[in-house]
Amino acid sequence: FEMISFLILGFVFVVGMRAVYIICSIHKGTKTASAKRYHPLKTAVIIGSGGHTTEILKLLQNLNSVNYSPRIYIMASTDTSSEVKIHKTEETCFSHNGLNSYEIVKIPRSRSVGQMYISSVFTTLFALLVSLPIMLKKRPEVIICNGPGTCIPICVIAFMMRVLYITDTKIVFVESICRVKTLSLSGKILLLFADIVLVQWPKLKERYRRTTFIGRLT
Repeated sequence: FEMISFLILGFVFVVGMRAVYIICSIHKGTKTASAKRYHPLKTAVIIGSGGHTTEILKLLQNLNSVNYSPRIYIMASTDTSSEVKIHKTEETCFSHNGLNSYEIVKIPRSRSVGQMYISSVFTTLFALLVSLPIMLKKRPEVIICNGPGTCIPICVIAFMMRVLYITDTKIVFVESICRVKTLSLSGKILLLFADIVLVQWPKLKERYRRTTFIGRLT
């Protein structure tokens, strides 16, 4: 029993040190060596709802879709309107290049509007359990998200997969245009371990030095 406990503690220590190393590298802007890519990046796009969906799809339209394919849209199972917007964007903006390969995956919502933070802990844990097999199967190379709580379980799993050498997924977080002076709760969490944090207001850049100001998307 003592040997098993020792091995478990050793594993936790190594994983913890690996996590700290990655976070420190991200905050210092250290670039790890990687092989040149000659193929498009499998991209997971976390869809919120309403304005979040509009912003993230606007961002995608400004990217070269040839380099970000196939696209995996991950959204809350209770969101119905965003699915229509995704199909429309793919058909009108990406179908011309022949690389409009995409799919939509639905997961439980981590936190509903007005939900108490205490109860959201349990819904987030449930979303984590549902998201884990999805992430292990899909293994995106980059994640693009912009604020909704749905992104937290996905990004946490992606980070842990990186810590455990399963994948080397990069996380790009785009703060909503609604956030003028302070980051959202999701933004504050992801500021810790997201590779890139983009903001749409200069005041946010002044307050959070690790962010990058990109101007307004809409």
